[in-house]
Amino acid sequence: MKKKFFTALKLIIFLAIGFFFIWIFVKDLTAEEKKQIFHSFSIANYWWLLLCFFIGLLSHVFRTIRWNMLIHTIGYRPRFRNTFLSLMIGYFANLALPRLGEITRCGFLTKYEKIPFEKSFGTVIAERALDMLTFIVLFFINLFIQYNTISGYVKENITKPLTEKFQFFGKGYLLYAFIFCVIFLTIFLLIFHKRLLKYRIYQKIITVLKGFWEGLKSLGKVKTPFMFVVYTVLIWLMYYLMSYVCFFSLVETSDAGLGAVLSVLVMGTIGIMVVQGGIGIYPVIVAETLTIYGVKNITGFALGWLIWGAQTFIIILAGIVSLILLPILNNKNDEQVRENIE
Repeated sequence: MKKKFFTALKLIIFLAIGFFFIWIFVKDLTAEEKKQIFHSFSIANYWWLLLCFFIGLLSHVFRTIRWNMLIHTIGYRPRFRNTFLSLMIGYFANLALPRLGEITRCGFLTKYEKIPFEKSFGTVIAERALDMLTFIVLFFINLFIQYNTISGYVKENITKPLTEKFQFFGKGYLLYAFIFCVIFLTIFLLIFHKRLLKYRIYQKIITVLKGFWEGLKSLGKVKTPFMFVVYTVLIWLMYYLMSYVCFFSLVETSDAGLGAVLSVLVMGTIGIMVVQGGIGIYPVIVAETLTIYGVKNITGFALGWLIWGAQTFIIILAGIVSLILLPILNNKNDEQVRENIE
């Protein structure tokens, strides 16, 4: 009961944060501006959003292939469809609570492919670490090629707030505290490691950590590193194209340019990191970003909702279908195996 309460509380908090950002943007809009937003929704060309849907699915196919490449390095060869369906269920779960999806998709692979949870979760950690590195590279590429256009915005809205928020680090207090905790914990574990091994929870922690480490090492064990990099590029290229085609859904943004799309991808990704699923904050960030390129704030807000809605619809629909198909397909396999044995 207590666990369910905290789960529900987390969901409510993240939804509240999302609605807060919606309120922040909408509260100062005039009736005419609100009317313009809904008008943009009514005249949008939704065929472009349908194309976004298929591009999104293709990005998930590439991600599945890349994830399977990591799983192969730890000695398992799951069926593509089980990995794909588990991945989509994971994305669906992530809409509810942060990081729930990573746990969920590994749980389904454990159930249907008998892959130890901690090992598959280790590959997910490796995958997420790689995605974060790719995003950082993409962020600086965008900043470099469009420095004159977006440098002022980045300094005012990202660099300055982060500097002010974490200025306490400059005094070194938290850094010293962190170093002290690491040293203390290391000494404690070295002294009491053998005694702690008799406790089941400690054994479980050690097993999980070993699985994580094995998953991280999987990055260096990929048999075809070139293709692994290719699939990583393809994943992010599909993300870019998803935003790109959505720009054509509104006449006002159809000629915004490739640079504007790249900035929306980068800044929008930050919004998704900050607030679960990007609800509320994603359209606001898109609107703010596009003002740099001369797009009206209202139009940018409408486009942000269209992009976010298309991407979220993909996850919801594919997640629900995957929840239905995964047990059905695997039950059929079990029946076929039993028939062959008989």
